[in-house]
Amino acid sequence: MERVDKAVNKAVNQAVSDLGSYIRTQRKNAQISLRQLAKLAGVSNPYLSQVERGLRKPSAEILQQIAKGLRISAEALYVQAGILERRESGPVVDAILADPVLDERQKQVLLDIYASFRREHDAGAGEDSQRSEE
Repeated sequence: MERVDKAVNKAVNQAVSDLGSYIRTQRKNAQISLRQLAKLAGVSNPYLSQVERGLRKPSAEILQQIAKGLRISAEALYVQAGILERRESGPVVDAILADPVLDERQKQVLLDIYASFRREHDAGAGEDSQRSEE
């Protein structure tokens, strides 16, 4: 049992470390200092530094604030943190998620509509192939 606990702890620690590295990479890509991002996210510099070094696992609320400061989708951080499962991607989905003007609710509505159109198309394509076989 202890071996399983160690393996789980190792996996959790690796996920937290990966999340911190991802946040640091996004911050550097956005050319924002640690201090600036901490201020934008409403957290202290030491706390954000600990998150980036994988020493702290931020809550979903803090991740949302960090995402807002980085101008990236909170969903991207949630996936990285293991809170959400990775979505199907593609140029349309990626464009919607990357749009800094849309809020999270608007992005979700657009993605839901797009997914329903895709399902409708796929269902229609299945019917067409059945007709051609008859």
